[in-house]
Amino acid sequence: MKLSSQAVIGPKRCAVPFSFMLLLFFVWHAIGQDQKPLAGQRVFYTGHSFHMFVPPAVEQLVKSANIQGHKLAGTQGIGGSRVIQHWDLADDKNKAKPALLSGEVDVFTMAAHVAIPDPGITNFTELGLKHNPNLRLLVQASWYPFDVPEGAGRIKDNAQRDDAKIADLQAAVDEWRKKLEAQADDLNKQHGKRAVFIVPVGDAVVKLRALIVEGQFPGITAQSKLFRDPIGHGNGQVMALAAYCNFAAIYRVSPVGLKLGERGVDDAQHAILQQIAWETVSKYPYAGIAAKSE
Repeated sequence: MKLSSQAVIGPKRCAVPFSFMLLLFFVWHAIGQDQKPLAGQRVFYTGHSFHMFVPPAVEQLVKSANIQGHKLAGTQGIGGSRVIQHWDLADDKNKAKPALLSGEVDVFTMAAHVAIPDPGITNFTELGLKHNPNLRLLVQASWYPFDVPEGAGRIKDNAQRDDAKIADLQAAVDEWRKKLEAQADDLNKQHGKRAVFIVPVGDAVVKLRALIVEGQFPGITAQSKLFRDPIGHGNGQVMALAAYCNFAAIYRVSPVGLKLGERGVDDAQHAILQQIAWETVSKYPYAGIAAKSE
C-alpha cells in the first residue's frame, strides 16, 4: 500500500534544487487557498458511538484550516442506534427534525447501523431537502462491530483482532457499504439529484489495520491496540481517522497538515491517518469528490 508519492523528476533530470521546487509548491498552494476560501458549512450531526466523537474533532480541524462561517448546528447521539431511531425520537427530545425544518443546515450527518436499508435515512432526506434543496446528507459507513457479521468469525475478545485477516474485514465492510450505496442511489434518483453521500470510514479503518499487519504504522504492532472492546469502540487512532474522513467529506478538501489534538496519537501517526483518510474519501465516488460514473 503506497501512502506517499515519489518525485517524478529525479535530481539528475532537473537542474532546479528540490528545496526551491518545494518552496514554489507551498507558495502556489497558499495563493490557491487565498483565491478560493472555503465556505463555512452549518453542520448537524446524528449518530451512534462510532460517530458522535466526530463533531468536536471537526470543530478543531475547521479552526486549524481557518474556515470562516462554519457553524455547529447541533448534535443528537443515541448509542447503538439505527437512523430510524433518531427519526422516531419523541418531539420533546428530537433536535434533528427542528434543525432540518428550519432550513438552516447545509450538511446533515447520519451513522448507519448494519441493518440496511434504513427508513430513517429516507425520512431525513425527504424532510431535509424539502426545507433546503441544497442540503447534503452524509451517511457514515463505519467499521464492522465485532469485526465481521454473526456466524462468520465474530469476535468475543478484543485480542482476537490480532488474528483477523484483512480480506475478511474488507469483505464485511464491502457488503455493508454496497447496501448503503443501493439506498443512496435510490434516494438520489427519487429526488433527481445527488444529495445523499457516503463517508467510507470502514474502508479507511481496514487500510489502517492492513498497515499494522504489514508493520508500516509506527507505534502500534497489534490490531487490537486500535480498539477498547470487542464491539469495536475505537482508541485515538481510529477516532482521529474517522474525524479526518468526515472532515474531508464535509469540506471536500484534504485534512493533511491540519492539527487535531487526539490523546495517544503522535504526529507521525496523524500524518499517516490524514493521508489514509484523504486517499479513501477523495477516490470514493459516493463521497462526492471523485466523479461518479452513471
